[in-house]
Amino acid sequence: MVSDSAADAVGAAQKPASAKGEKKPNVFARLVLFVRQIIGELKKVVTPTRQDLISYTIVVLVFVAVVMAFITGIDFGLGKLMLWLFASN
Repeated sequence: MVSDSAADAVGAAQKPASAKGEKKPNVFARLVLFVRQIIGELKKVVTPTRQDLISYTIVVLVFVAVVMAFITGIDFGLGKLMLWLFASN
């Protein structure tokens, strides 16, 4: 969900300033708005518990091992196929 100030900023950013006759905010005002939005988003971040972190790590390691085994199998199979096709006897 987007906060009201962020929604206003997005809405204002999408409308051309010249169409409404309004002046575009200067670079410092836009920078301050950007930093406020970053802080607002960082407040929404939830750090995982130790158990969540362990389970996420295990899932990633298992996935990497499965993909690595799959690629190794394909590489080995294609290597054997190339030796069979192009080997000179």
